[in-house]
Amino acid sequence: MAPGCTSTTRIQWIVWFVTVICGAYLLASVAACGTDYERAIDDFCLAKFRMDMQALDQNQWCSWEDTVDLYGELTNCTYVIALKMNCFWPNRLVDMFFIQVHQLYFRNCSLSGRLPQDPPNRIMGPFILVPVLVTLLMTALVVWRSKRSEGIV
Repeated sequence: MAPGCTSTTRIQWIVWFVTVICGAYLLASVAACGTDYERAIDDFCLAKFRMDMQALDQNQWCSWEDTVDLYGELTNCTYVIALKMNCFWPNRLVDMFFIQVHQLYFRNCSLSGRLPQDPPNRIMGPFILVPVLVTLLMTALVVWRSKRSEGIV
């Protein structure tokens, strides 16, 4: 720097230098997190998850109690590999990875873990019958009351 530089110019120079260095580091980190990271989570994380899921009966795949530990291990695996490879986590590749996992293993699962179904008739019957009877009773009461108009002013 020239001897006539002010302190403001020096601070701007330092800020610019730090920004360039951080940007270069960020670019290098993002570049390392491309196909190498994707391959690593496929080879290590997905392979183990696939074996664990095959050990379960396919009817248990939608049971959160049965799969929560396996899913947690899968999540932790992607995180640990991201740390080892100096990648950000979560990132776009992790998002796409988990979308793929959900399409393969959980596409037929509802949010509650059970497929939605109608409740039995013994439960639904009163919920249907009571409003219908109240409506009929109120209609009959209005008609009966309208026919007896002698006491109304």
